[in-house]
Amino acid sequence: MKRHYKVDGEQMTLAGEASSDMKKLLMQLGFTNQLIRKVSVAMYEAEINMVIHANGGDIDIEITPKEVVIHLKDEGPGIADIGLAMQEGYTTASNVAREMGFGAGMGLPNMKRYSDELHINSELGKGTEVKMFFYL
Repeated sequence: MKRHYKVDGEQMTLAGEASSDMKKLLMQLGFTNQLIRKVSVAMYEAEINMVIHANGGDIDIEITPKEVVIHLKDEGPGIADIGLAMQEGYTTASNVAREMGFGAGMGLPNMKRYSDELHINSELGKGTEVKMFFYL
């Protein structure tokens, strides 16, 4: 099963809708609460990062009998230092995002914590691709 979401970076109030839809789908498909929680948290963090740092992007989901794969791609500014960005509390979020309660520097660490496998490729000025795997 495959799903595609277009994430609008201009509509902060819509941030999290793709993650919420994915959570409902996993519940309908009868996945365990543990898997639903892991996927929901990691995907929400990734979706919020996409909105506050990259002005949106695309999310593709694939669900197979062995795994759930979430592939995110944006054309934002890219991540200058992925190792630094993986540290809890490190953030480059704008003051506006922080005033709205986002940008605490937990997005990438939580994505790593809740996924079984995380791959990040980023190029400055071109964007970022993230792939998260959740084994069933």
